[in-house]
Amino acid sequence: MPLAERTLELVNIPSESRNEGELYAYVRAAVPLPLVHDDGDSLLFARRDGRPLVLLAGHLDTVPAQGNLPGRIEDGAVVGLGASDMKGGLAVMIELARWARETALAYDAAFLFFPREELGPAENPLPDVFAATTVVDEAQLVVCLEPTDNTLQLGCLGNLNARIVFEGRAAHSARPWLGVNAIGLALEGLLPVLGSEPRDAEVGGLVFREVMSVTELRAGIASNVIPARAEANVNFRYAPDRTPEAAEARIRELFPAAEIVSNSPAAHVASESELVQRLRAAGEFDLQPKQAWTNVADFAARGLDAVNLGPGGTRHAHTADERVEIAELERTFAALQRFLTGTV
Repeated sequence: MPLAERTLELVNIPSESRNEGELYAYVRAAVPLPLVHDDGDSLLFARRDGRPLVLLAGHLDTVPAQGNLPGRIEDGAVVGLGASDMKGGLAVMIELARWARETALAYDAAFLFFPREELGPAENPLPDVFAATTVVDEAQLVVCLEPTDNTLQLGCLGNLNARIVFEGRAAHSARPWLGVNAIGLALEGLLPVLGSEPRDAEVGGLVFREVMSVTELRAGIASNVIPARAEANVNFRYAPDRTPEAAEARIRELFPAAEIVSNSPAAHVASESELVQRLRAAGEFDLQPKQAWTNVADFAARGLDAVNLGPGGTRHAHTADERVEIAELERTFAALQRFLTGTV
C-alpha cells in the first residue's frame, strides 16, 4: 500500500488518548513480523537474525479532534487529525515492517507501537513495556518517529514542574491594609523566573536553549477578599548537561520550599554513535537539538542511544489543518530502507 494511502487509513481511525483500541487492533493485524510483546495497549514486533538491533518507536494516540476528521489527500499532502503527529510516522513504520519481512537487512529490526504519549509522563506506558521484555534494552539505536521535518534531532530537554506557594493573610477588599495580598507576594517572588534569560548550553556539538517559565498562577476565593494564598507552577526545561538532581537544585536555589511535582530527565546527545552517523548519511539529514521533551528520554535513561526523526512538520502538529507532505513520507521511508540494508 502506498505511504499516502496508509497514512490516510490511519488518520481515519480515531485514536484520541485513552481510546486507541481500534488503531491498536489495526496495527496488530497490519504488521506481519513476530509479536514479542502485547499487553493489550502496546505492541512490539521484531525480526531477529543475530545482528545489531535497531528499534523504531511511535505512539498511537492523537490530541482531541478539531473538526479535522475524516482526513483527505490534497495538494501533495495527507490532511487530518494526527497526520503530522504522528500517523505519518506510524505509516512509515508499518510499511517498513512489511518490507523488512522479505528483505535482507544489515540490522535486526524491531517496531514498538504504544499509547497515551500525548498525556505526558503520568500515563507513560513505556516503563511497563521495559519491565515486561528485554528486547528494548538490546537496541543499539532507537528511532522515535515524532515529527521533525525530516531533521535528525538528538537529545532532548529535561522537563521539571515545581509548585511554589505564597502565604499571605486574608482581608476584606475594602480594607486591604489589614491583610497581606498573596498575589503581590507571588509577583515579587516570581520575578527571578519572569525576568530570566535563556541559557544556551552546547552539548555534543549542538546548542540547547534552557528556559524557565511561570506557566500557572492560581489565587483568590472571591471578588471582595484579599487572597491569603497564591500557588504557581514553574516549568523548567533544562539542557542535557544537567542531571535531574542538578535541575532540582537549581529550582531550590530560587525557591527553597518548592514542591517538585514532576521531573522527566533530559536525554543524552548521541552524536558520537556510529549508527547515528550512518542514519544521518542515509538521508543526508541535518542535525538539530531536540528543543523539547520526548520519549527518547525514556530510552536514554536506560543507557540507549535514541534520536527523533520523522516526516511530520512540527509547525503542523496539533493544528486544525494538520498535514504531512507525501514527499516527506517517502523521504523518511527511503532513508530508513537505505539505513536498514546498509546501502549508505
